[in-house]
Amino acid sequence: MDRKWWKEAVVYQIYPRSFKDSDGDGVGDLKGIISKLDYIKSLGVDIIWLNPIYSSPNADNGYDISDYQNIMKEFGTMQDFDALLKGMHRRGIKLVMDLVVNHSSDEHKWFQESRKSRDNPYRDYYHWWPAEKGKPAFRPGAFEADGSGWRYDKTTDSYYLHYFNFKQPDLNWENPKVRQEIYSMMRWWLDKGIDGFRMDVIPFISKDPSFPVITQAELDKNYHGRWDVYMGSGPHLHEYLQEMNREVLSKYDCMSLAEGAGMLTSTALNFVDADRKELNMGYHFEGTNLGYVPGYFKKAGPYSLVDFKKIYSDWDAVYQTKGWGTIYLGNHDQPRMATRWGNDSPEFHDYSSKLLTTFLLSMRGTPYYYNGDEIGMVNAKFDKIEDYRDIEVFAEYEKVKNAGGDLKQFIEDQKTGGARDNGRTPFQWNSSTNGGFTTGTPWLKVNDNHTTLNAEAQDKDPNSVLNYFRKMVKLRKNNLVLVYGKYTLLDKDNPNVYAYTRELDGKKVLVLLNFSDKNAFANTGINISKAKVLINNYAAPSKTGELRPYEAILYQL
Repeated sequence: MDRKWWKEAVVYQIYPRSFKDSDGDGVGDLKGIISKLDYIKSLGVDIIWLNPIYSSPNADNGYDISDYQNIMKEFGTMQDFDALLKGMHRRGIKLVMDLVVNHSSDEHKWFQESRKSRDNPYRDYYHWWPAEKGKPAFRPGAFEADGSGWRYDKTTDSYYLHYFNFKQPDLNWENPKVRQEIYSMMRWWLDKGIDGFRMDVIPFISKDPSFPVITQAELDKNYHGRWDVYMGSGPHLHEYLQEMNREVLSKYDCMSLAEGAGMLTSTALNFVDADRKELNMGYHFEGTNLGYVPGYFKKAGPYSLVDFKKIYSDWDAVYQTKGWGTIYLGNHDQPRMATRWGNDSPEFHDYSSKLLTTFLLSMRGTPYYYNGDEIGMVNAKFDKIEDYRDIEVFAEYEKVKNAGGDLKQFIEDQKTGGARDNGRTPFQWNSSTNGGFTTGTPWLKVNDNHTTLNAEAQDKDPNSVLNYFRKMVKLRKNNLVLVYGKYTLLDKDNPNVYAYTRELDGKKVLVLLNFSDKNAFANTGINISKAKVLINNYAAPSKTGELRPYEAILYQL
C-alpha cells in the first residue's frame, strides 16, 4: 500500500479571513483559529490547509504577498502563528501552508526595486518587456476587465507580466536567484515546524521569456484550446520542481500539493509519480468545471451525473499503479458544494450535504474538505454587486458592462454559479448576530440563514450534517479499504445513482449514492440482502434496494 500519513489524512481547509474574528475588527485572525482548535480536533481531521496569512495589501485576499516571512497585521503576529502551530501539533493536527510563488505583490520589495530602472539588480526577478519592441504578444490576465496579462509601467517604459491582477506581477523563475530566494523561504517555514505546502498555480511558474505569439490554431492543436494548459506547460517546469524537491522537499517529512491549473489526466503523473521526485499530489479542475455554460463566467447549468462519474473514474485510473490523487468539491475559489453539487432547498439540504460528504470520504485519494461544508453552508446568493468583495467577480462584471450585456442576469448567475465570495462568507458558529463570527462589522456579509444553520445547533443534534461528517471521518479512519482500496465503477450509465466498490485485502465495500431528488434504483448485480450497513444518511436504509432522494449508503459486503 506504500502507506504515508498524507495519504491517510483528511485535510480541512481554513480561509482565515472568514473563520473566526477574535478582536472585533470584522476580519478573521490567528487567535480566532486558536480559539476553535478543539472544535477542529472534534471533527477528526488530521491536517489544516491554511490560506495565505503572509503580509499583503490584499488586492487578492492574501494571494498578493508583500513579505513571505511575516504575518498580515489583520491576522496577528508571528507570536500568534507560533502559538497556533504549537496548539495544532499538541492536538495531533498538522499544518500545511499556502505557497504563492508564481507571483508576488507589486508592493513586495523585489518588485519595488525591479520597476525603478532597467539595470536594477532586481530587474530580472520579474518578466519585463521593453516598449520599444512593440506591444508584447497576448498573455491572459485572469482578473483584468480587458483580459490582458501585460501592464505598461511608464517609469522604465516597459510592460510587466501578470497572469492575474496587475498588482500580482509574475516572478521570473528563469532567474536562478529567484528560485534560491524561494527555496530559502520554504526552508525557513519548514524549519519553523510546518508540515508542508499547498502550491498555488504552481504549473504556471515556467515561461518562455521570448514570449512568442501563440495562435488559436496552436492552442487548439497542442493545448486543447485552453490557455491554462498552455500556461502550465512551460519549458522548464518539471526541471524547477525537481530542483525544489532536491533542495527543499526531500530534506523534510513534509507534504506537497500542486494546485493543478491546466493539469490533465495525461500530464498528472509528471507531477506526482514518486520516481520523478517532484510533488506528492495535485488537484485538478475538471470536476469542478463540469456544468458551466460555455461563453459565460461560471454560469452553472444542470450537470450530467454520467459525466461526473466519468471524470472522477478517469482521474482515479490515473493513480491505479503510481502517484496519488486528491478529491474535493469545494474550496475558497468555489461556490458552496451543497448549492453547486447538492440541493440547498430545505427539503433536501441535509440529505444532499451528507451524500456529498459520503462521496468525498469514500473515494480513493486524499480528501480536502472546506471549512463550513461540514455544517452544510450554502451560497450567499447576493442580490447586488456591492455585496461582493472579490476582484475576480468585479473584473467579470466590468466585462459584461463594457459589452453592453445583461448585468442583472450576471448577478443572478452568481447565486448558484462560481462567484468565489459564495464560499468565503464568514463561518456560522451560532445563531447570534453575525453568526458568532465577529462582534464588529464583518468584512463580507454573513449568510442570513445563520440563525438556523450553524455549528452550535448542529453539535447538539445527533442527526445533523456536522455529526454525520464526524461519523464518516471516523469510518474512513477505521477502514483502510476506503483509503487504499481498488475503485470500481458500477452501473456507469445510471443518470441518477453513483455506485462503486472499494476493495482491499479481501474486504469489499459498496457505495450507493442517489444524486437526484427522486427515488432511484442502482443496478449493481450485487446481492445486498446480507450486507452490513456501515453508514446511511436516512434514519434507516431502504430494504427494497430503492434509494430515496439523495440517499447515501455504504455496505460491507
